[in-house]
Amino acid sequence: MYKVTLRKTSRIRRKIKIRKDVTKNVLLPRLSLFRSNKYVYAQIIDDQTGKTLVSAASFIGKKAAEKGAKKGTKTEQSFEVGKVIAKKALGKGIKQVAFDRNGFRFHGRVKKLAEGAREGGLQI
Repeated sequence: MYKVTLRKTSRIRRKIKIRKDVTKNVLLPRLSLFRSNKYVYAQIIDDQTGKTLVSAASFIGKKAAEKGAKKGTKTEQSFEVGKVIAKKALGKGIKQVAFDRNGFRFHGRVKKLAEGAREGGLQI
């Protein structure tokens, strides 16, 4: 059985409030992120069609490790994910996005991902 903790319900409440504000501007695609204990996942979603346009993650698989992908701390990896997703988005013609932090507080890995995306050229 799934156990819901107070921390989890608080994040879900914040997530719902944030999603209301982010989806008000339908013209902008949404940069959504998920932060697990090990990795950070980011994707740019078009809410009108409900499709993912671009995605990136801090997960380093065997192929990436063979090519010389850098490891580092989780915050450094988050910064790199932000730069990677910005590069992919600019390649698809996406210049401005709405940042959906998915109920997570804006500090640490979440903040570094946003900074990396801004440095990569995205307007948040």
